[in-house]
Amino acid sequence: MKAEIHPKYFPEAKIKCACGNLMTVGSAKENIEIEICSNCHPFFTGKGKLIDAAGRVERFRARAAKKTSPKKKK
Repeated sequence: MKAEIHPKYFPEAKIKCACGNLMTVGSAKENIEIEICSNCHPFFTGKGKLIDAAGRVERFRARAAKKTSPKKKK
């Protein structure tokens, strides 16, 4: 391998999120600023909402309810 071609590695690089969360990881950059992290992302916090496009969620729930309800015979 060629010498002096690899970037400097920072084993104690600091990552700062917009929510104020600080993390320490290894990186080629010493300081990294991000907008969203696992502390504030809706997927990880459980505060996310389903985005309903043209009533698809309601149609799915209606179909699922039909499958689970018992059918009446005449």
